[in-house]
Amino acid sequence: MAVTGFRKRVVALTVLIATAVVAILVVVSHVLLSRVTDADAHDLAHARAEAVAANVTAKGGRVVLMENGSEALDEVAWVYADGRLLDGNVPPSLVDRVEELAASGRSQTASVGDYLLYARKVPVDGHHVVVIVRVDLTPYETSEQRSLTLSLILGGLTILLAGGVAHLVVHRALRVVHEMAALADDWGHHEPGRRFNLGVPRDEFGELGQTLDRLLERVDNALADERRLTDEIAHELRTPITVLRGEAQLAQLAGEPVAPEAVLSEVERLDTAITTLLRAARARTDEGTRCDLASAARQAIAGRAVEVAFFSKVEVAVAPDVAVSLLSPLLENGLRHARSRVWITARNQGAAIVVDVLDDGPGFDPADVDRVFEAGVTGGDGYGLGLPVVRRIAASAGVEVRAIADGLGHVEVTLPAARAVT
Repeated sequence: MAVTGFRKRVVALTVLIATAVVAILVVVSHVLLSRVTDADAHDLAHARAEAVAANVTAKGGRVVLMENGSEALDEVAWVYADGRLLDGNVPPSLVDRVEELAASGRSQTASVGDYLLYARKVPVDGHHVVVIVRVDLTPYETSEQRSLTLSLILGGLTILLAGGVAHLVVHRALRVVHEMAALADDWGHHEPGRRFNLGVPRDEFGELGQTLDRLLERVDNALADERRLTDEIAHELRTPITVLRGEAQLAQLAGEPVAPEAVLSEVERLDTAITTLLRAARARTDEGTRCDLASAARQAIAGRAVEVAFFSKVEVAVAPDVAVSLLSPLLENGLRHARSRVWITARNQGAAIVVDVLDDGPGFDPADVDRVFEAGVTGGDGYGLGLPVVRRIAASAGVEVRAIADGLGHVEVTLPAARAVT
């Protein structure tokens, strides 16, 4: 219905514009034609008057008209000399107007019914001579009417043709759009890797194809992100569940109850993992957000054996819970793989604060530093637990995090420094 409504609106708009254009053209052409026919009628009247005036002369003190041999001219041209009709037959319906023009003694034009009257003063010494001619306007008016009728017919056909062409063009255009949208929708559900790949846009359809390609790319990324989140959740929750199952099986074999401390520890670990994942999904950096990095580090350490190698107050432009959610999995990963020591340092780097989380464990393999944040990727003694969550939190909060292969367990987190309050 929406497509049909749009098509109707486009066709209606096209017909409206075509009607307006045709109306303007018809009016303009009719006005121009009227001016041309009026000019032709006046030219004819002047020519007739000139022809008659050329035959007027004075002989023996009298105004005479040399014979022109044209009886037809007597019906459309009359000569008045000193107030008297010298030549021609004036129709009764025009007598009054013709005599009025003759008495005026000057050159002028007048319209009477379907006729154009033209009076021309003829210079004859000692006499008042006026030549009056008549031009029948009926042929000109008939020509104008026929031209107007033909223009209206052609204009109507033009409007119908414009509406038909608009309907056809819009139908074809919308069919292409509909097909592209249907393909994009189907690919988004079943083949997110498919693209139109129309190259550099050369028209609106090329731009549409490029836009749909970007949309499909976002859909593909969203699906990939959803799969990563599922992998990360499974990765984070599998270890504590496995420990709980092992404790339960050992207790079952030994005929003893499960140790409450072990259950509570793993339940706490599950709760921490779930809370961290939720924070990762909701993490955002808002304008004006800030926190004390040392305080966030102490909260992330939570009494664990981790050294903090900075003491001055350092503020970063992220929310406290985001900073804690970033550092906590890194510290847990460091404690799991450290031989004897885990520590945190912080340093200024322009408009950013770089936090280094280090441990004296085996560190990262240089070949794997770009993959350690992928769920399920392990290396050495099994690093990788918690790192996918760190990457998700960092991406959501606009923070950069990377592993460094320098012989230590070293993860570098670059946080935006908080702006000074004025």
